Amino acid sequence: MRNIELPLRKRTLIYRLFEMLPATMSYGAVILLIVLSLINPLYASIYLMIVASTLLVRAVAVGYHTLKGSKKVDNAQKVTWAKYLQDLENPADASIERRKNDSEFLKKHKEHLTAICASDRVYPKPSELYNAVIVAFYNEPYELLYDTIKKVSQTSYDNKKIMVILAYEERGGPETEAIAKRLAVTFKDTFYTFQPVKHPRGLKGEISSGKGGNITFAGKYLKTYLDAQNVAYKQVIVTTLDSDNRPDPQYFDYLMYEYIVHDHRKNLSFQPVSLFMNNIWDVPAPMRVIATGNSFWNIISAMRPHTLRNFASHAQPMEALVEMNFWSTRTIVEDGHQYWRSYFHFDGDYDVVPIFVPIYQDAVLAETYTKTLKAQFVQLRRWAYGASDVPYVAVRVFSLKSKVNFFAGISRFFRLLDGHVTLTFVPLLVTFGAWVPILLNSEADRSVVANQLPETLGLIMRIATIGLFITIFITFKMLPPRPARYKRSRNVGMLAQWLLMPVTAIAYSAASAYYSQTRLFFGNYMTKFDVTEKATVHTQKKKS
Repeated sequence: MRNIELPLRKRTLIYRLFEMLPATMSYGAVILLIVLSLINPLYASIYLMIVASTLLVRAVAVGYHTLKGSKKVDNAQKVTWAKYLQDLENPADASIERRKNDSEFLKKHKEHLTAICASDRVYPKPSELYNAVIVAFYNEPYELLYDTIKKVSQTSYDNKKIMVILAYEERGGPETEAIAKRLAVTFKDTFYTFQPVKHPRGLKGEISSGKGGNITFAGKYLKTYLDAQNVAYKQVIVTTLDSDNRPDPQYFDYLMYEYIVHDHRKNLSFQPVSLFMNNIWDVPAPMRVIATGNSFWNIISAMRPHTLRNFASHAQPMEALVEMNFWSTRTIVEDGHQYWRSYFHFDGDYDVVPIFVPIYQDAVLAETYTKTLKAQFVQLRRWAYGASDVPYVAVRVFSLKSKVNFFAGISRFFRLLDGHVTLTFVPLLVTFGAWVPILLNSEADRSVVANQLPETLGLIMRIATIGLFITIFITFKMLPPRPARYKRSRNVGMLAQWLLMPVTAIAYSAASAYYSQTRLFFGNYMTKFDVTEKATVHTQKKKS
């Protein structure tokens, strides 16, 4: 098997240079503004206008894809995926009413049925397949895990075709093990099987407390279990869930449907839309802004499959996981990194298929307001450490031994790099950049353009808020019902919270990205997975 693993110890010089590239560009973008301001304020103004104009174009695109994506998610939830899946059992006998105004999903369903009937390929039947679910947890409360597994059991998919592996950590101690055993008793007869699997601490080749090590250990256990049950790997598709992840009632039917209708299914992974809405009414305003922004970014990503990556909960065929030795045990961002491991394992013949129904997740909420603010930063800096994939991708794309298409690989590399770099400097430049040419030059040296720059940038940003208004509108449509413990005045806070968006963009998104990239620059690697506290007011009270 080809080497698709991250380096564990000393990096090569080329690898180190690419590790330093994101921070170099992120800091360099700010330094460039200062240098241009000192040389000629006009040059700095042009530079800022280019950055702001790019942001405006992206804001318009965000608004468009958010509207289109949220509608598609809504339409996908209205589809009876269990019926579509049943039609695949005997496609030739499926009875589909022909109508003029078919939905996009029904039109696609008819196309799939026609293609399967006309093909000489052998397609798997739904009755032959299984969904496996690996639920990872460390020290979360029983109530949180119970609610998650209960939601898995309440989907439209047959529970007796679902295998649940509860992957828990030995380092969680006796309390964690007691929760795992209690859940095993509660759900022992609910699924095809419910297996608690304890991940030992300190296994060789694993970073400290990484989630990848936990779910990989559980995946290997599942492999052994399937062998004992004489179930072929290609009959199983595996979804990983965190302890707070609640799948849409139709998720498993929809997932299995997409698995069947796609050719080369082993070379695919499947990405549902992660919505951080479980406890959105309970969390402080800054966390609501960040959680909502992340939710809509996931919707937007689903609308652009060429940019879609594995994130949080995702699914992949067991056959592929066994070939790849499951997930990486050497990184704290095993979800996003799994995309790149898969991409290079399959020599570029790999894609992510969007699943347009949600996996509902918790926003960050700790015991106190201060701890919540800190926990949010810790989560975002872990996500931002995905910049560690930049050197991993670069040394493989630019290698003479690479088997991936060079142009496809390099376009993915630049999108990866751009995503991490623009996350850092753009919020800073559009917020404060207009004042730099003015502050660094005397009034006589300032150009007319530089003096008018704050007003011009302000106008561009006001136009860009169109995307924000769209986001606010859709947010209120997608919010879960307001809990009875909150008065209607809470709705006002849900609207006023968006005034914090510039603050969260700088204090959290940009700062966490600079933090992670700076550590990469100096080779001070993040090797510890910091578990994010997520809860509701209800579970907080039970913990206290």
